Amino acid sequence: MSSEGNAPIPLRELSDKDLISERIFIVKDKHLGVGKNGKIFLTALLADKSGQIDSRLWDNVEAVNSVFEVGDLVKVKGIVQVYNQKKQFIIHKLESAAGLNLNKEDYILETEKIDASVLYVKLIFIVNSIQSLPIKQLCLDCLQDEEIKSKLMQAPAAKTVHHATRGGLLKHIVSICHIMEFVSNHYSFLNRDLLLFGALFHDIGKIWELEITTQDQIFYTEKGQLLGHMNLACELVDKKSQKILGFPEDLKTILKHIILSHHGKIEYGSPKLPMFPEALMVAMVDDFDSKIDQVFNFVQQERQSGEKWSRFNEYFERYFYLDDLKGKWL
Repeated sequence: MSSEGNAPIPLRELSDKDLISERIFIVKDKHLGVGKNGKIFLTALLADKSGQIDSRLWDNVEAVNSVFEVGDLVKVKGIVQVYNQKKQFIIHKLESAAGLNLNKEDYILETEKIDASVLYVKLIFIVNSIQSLPIKQLCLDCLQDEEIKSKLMQAPAAKTVHHATRGGLLKHIVSICHIMEFVSNHYSFLNRDLLLFGALFHDIGKIWELEITTQDQIFYTEKGQLLGHMNLACELVDKKSQKILGFPEDLKTILKHIILSHHGKIEYGSPKLPMFPEALMVAMVDDFDSKIDQVFNFVQQERQSGEKWSRFNEYFERYFYLDDLKGKWL
C-alpha cells in the first residue's frame, strides 16, 4: 500500500511495509542519537492533520539534520516498519518544504484553542478579589498597562517545555490562580494575596523575555538573554510600586523574593531558595502546573499515533500509557 495520491492514508491506518512517498509533514520533535555500533542516527516526530508517527533516519544523518528544525515543514519518502510492536517510519529521503509556499496550519494537529480575551477577564476578576490594597493596586496597574496587556495576550510561557504557544503564559497564570484559591482555603495560615501575586508575577517578565512570530516560532529576545524574566519582573515591581503612594518597602522585598525564588532550587535557576511558606507554595504550584501541561500535551499528541503506549519521554524518563481513563468504570 502507498500513501501517494490526493487523499493520503491517515497515519494511524498505516501498516507494516506501507510506503510513504513525497508526503508533507510538520516536524514536532527531533533528536540525534548514537547506536550500539557507534553510528549516529536521527529520530523525528512527524505529524499532519491525521496524526503523527515516530520516525528514524539512518543514512546521511548530519547532512539531512542540517536542513530542517522543529516546527518546519518537510517532504519525505520512506517505509513503515513495526518494531517492538510499535509503528515507526524509516526515512529514506527528507527535504525541506520551505520553498513550496505551503500553509503550515494545514499540517498542524488540532489543539486546544486559547481564548486570551476570556482568560484576561477572569484574571482581572481574580485580582479584584485581593484584599491588600497595595498588592491589588500593583497587580491592576500592571494588567491595565496597555503595553503589558497586549504582550500578555500573545505571550507563550516557555520556548518549548510548557504552555509554549500563543496565549500560553496567560493560561498558565490563570490556572495557577485557580489552584491558589483552593490552596489558600485549604491551608488557612497562608496569605492568599501573596499567593495570587506570585501566580501573576512569577513569569510576567516573559512578556519581554520571549517573542513569538506570526509563524508561531518562539525565540529569546536580547533583553531576555541578558537579564532573564525574574530580573525583568523585579524591575516591573520597582517601576509600578514607585507610583503607588505609601507602598511599603518591606512588602516590596517580600514580593521580589517570591519572584526570585519561584524556580524552587538554585540549580533550576533561582538566585534564592524560597524562604517563607507562600514563596515555597508559588514555586511548588508553578512546577506542578508546568508538568501537568507537559504531560497533557505529550499524551494528547501521542494518542494521534493510535498506539497503546507513547514514545519514551526524555524529560520524564518513562513511557506513558495512552488509554483515556477519564470517565471509565462509571
